Amino acid sequence: MLNKLLFKQIDNVALIVFRVFFGFLIAAEAFGAIFTGWIKRTLIEPEFTFTVIGFEFLQPLPGNGMYFYFAAMGVLGILVMTGYKYRLSVGLFTLMWTGVYLMQKASYNNHYYLLILICLLMLVLPAHRYFSVDARRNPTIKKTAMPGWCKWAIVLQLWIVYTYASLAKLYPDWLDLTVVKNLMSSKADYYLIGDLLQKQGVHVFIAYTGILFDLLVIPMLLWKPTRKLAFLASVVFHLFNSIVFQIGIFPYLSLAFTLFFFEPKTIRDIFLKKKPLYVNDEVIIPRYKNLLYTVGGVYFLIQLVLPLRHWFIKDDVLWTEEGHRLSWRMMLRSKSGYSTFKVVDKATGETELVYPKNYLSRKQQGIIGTKPDVIWQFAQRLKKQYNAEGKEVAVYVKNRVSVNRRRAKPLIDESIDLAAEPWKQFQHHSWLLPSELDRKEEIKN
Repeated sequence: MLNKLLFKQIDNVALIVFRVFFGFLIAAEAFGAIFTGWIKRTLIEPEFTFTVIGFEFLQPLPGNGMYFYFAAMGVLGILVMTGYKYRLSVGLFTLMWTGVYLMQKASYNNHYYLLILICLLMLVLPAHRYFSVDARRNPTIKKTAMPGWCKWAIVLQLWIVYTYASLAKLYPDWLDLTVVKNLMSSKADYYLIGDLLQKQGVHVFIAYTGILFDLLVIPMLLWKPTRKLAFLASVVFHLFNSIVFQIGIFPYLSLAFTLFFFEPKTIRDIFLKKKPLYVNDEVIIPRYKNLLYTVGGVYFLIQLVLPLRHWFIKDDVLWTEEGHRLSWRMMLRSKSGYSTFKVVDKATGETELVYPKNYLSRKQQGIIGTKPDVIWQFAQRLKKQYNAEGKEVAVYVKNRVSVNRRRAKPLIDESIDLAAEPWKQFQHHSWLLPSELDRKEEIKN
């Protein structure tokens, strides 16, 4: 049964057309980062970047180097779109995009992580076997079919993303509209729709259709009687996200994924009318079957388990952020806060207050107040800076954080020398004050 599902040959038109859209969109993402000023704000203006912990050696190229870096990624996107040296092009883009993801957190977005995963999948999929420069130059690779696992790998990845995104919304601040109200309040000045977005009825619609859409869209796309309705809902949902939240290529990439759910003839008739349809039902068991089961099983097991890790870490992920990233917890809360650092010379006892605004770009200042890992990294940087001056110091942090516009409360224990604390990737940090205490105090007051 599983062999038939994964190794039955199916028409490859969905993958071929998706490759074209995918290449165009990643090129647009790269060139767009140049022309919108994203590179300047995120990678050039900061004196240094907050990397994913463990990748501190990854820092932006000096001068205008990052403009050339992204221009190269844009060119690679065009090569992916046209299918020229496809494996090499998508492989290099994956490495370069992953490098950008790891070297900075000021512009963190779940979608950036999703793009890495899709790039990895596209790297192993035979998306260059038709309508490509590679196939034209080497007709022996040209094919009109692909094994079924090529489709189901994409479908399973999407189901994981959407399902976790839906389940994450099942918490009080989303269900009572607090989160949506806060999100929409910043859109009040939007032309034509700004006032509409402030209506409670619209908030109810957004909150609950968001849960239902994420939970049901993949099953509905898979079932033929509901496929067109699900596609229409996808168009509305993703265009709304594009207009209101302005999140780059990802609404359009999400729409491109719907290609994998429609009949090959439908896609062929719209996009590649000259392509022959593959009509056989041949099952070909490849030599790489066991490797596919092993690698695919491990990959998707990680995808299923990784978003659950915050349940095994003490306290509330909304407060501590521990286990938040890579978990498809998208647009679930708003946070604001500030951090002031006190540096104490251990030899003399002299104290100096350090204000992050004197070190960080405006964009970085937006995360130094609320992200424990960034606060810890800045403390470590201060320690190294003072050590270089021949001083052994302790670093203490005074911090207040507001979640979903509640009264700001202390997040960091001010009595702990943060410079002396190790980072624990999958464990709770004792220098984070408990959110349960905050809730009790809030009820008391």
